[in-house]
Amino acid sequence: MISFVCFLSWDFQKGGFIIRVTILCAVLSFILFFSFSCDFLLGDDQELNEQKNEALRISFDLPQKEGDVSVEEALYKRVSSRSFTDKPLSVDTVGQLLWAGQGVNIDGVSGATRTSPSAGATYAIDLYVLAGNMNEVAAGLYKYDTTEHDLIQLASGKLDEELASAALGQGFIAEAPVNIVLAAVYDRTVSRYRERGERYVHMEAAHVAQNISLQAEALDIGSVIVGAFDDEEVASLLQLEAEPLLIIPLGY
Repeated sequence: MISFVCFLSWDFQKGGFIIRVTILCAVLSFILFFSFSCDFLLGDDQELNEQKNEALRISFDLPQKEGDVSVEEALYKRVSSRSFTDKPLSVDTVGQLLWAGQGVNIDGVSGATRTSPSAGATYAIDLYVLAGNMNEVAAGLYKYDTTEHDLIQLASGKLDEELASAALGQGFIAEAPVNIVLAAVYDRTVSRYRERGERYVHMEAAHVAQNISLQAEALDIGSVIVGAFDDEEVASLLQLEAEPLLIIPLGY
């Protein structure tokens, strides 16, 4: 860097032009040197942050596209279950349920679509998972990443008792090994469809909930749709910026 600046100064004669060129080269040299120094000094911290972010994600196997139970059979057998055993749910079982609700499926006309329809593909519903008893997964709060088909950990520790309390004391919520919470970001849809967008969001939530229920039935897992809870308490407990609409306890 230094020899480059000196060469320019020696080669040209005195004058305003050469002074400006020399100063410009010196500034650029300093910027490059400073950038390389920062990369060297911060490299370890960036690597640690990347490792930390990876540790907060729970990966799923690819979802199954075929099963042993037909849609008709799942519809016929579907019932609401409010009693659960202490048998844990596996990671990939939960992944399959989440995919059924809001996963990416075959390519549509304008790109990848999802398993549940959404007005204008605005996808206002986010899925949160309260893991109380999942194999190889620590108890805590997670958010489903649709595009990556994995879970992002938001908080650690069991929250099922607090969720049951916020849901007017419905004890079976605390018994369920996993609870999926459907939360709405209304602006995604309302910003396009205005007043009618709120209705479309509720339609989307219903589609997501039914898909999860039918997938649960096909996997011989009990489920129930819960709409009775204190909105503010649930939102506060789950640290939601979105509005909670439904809770789905799941288990054997």
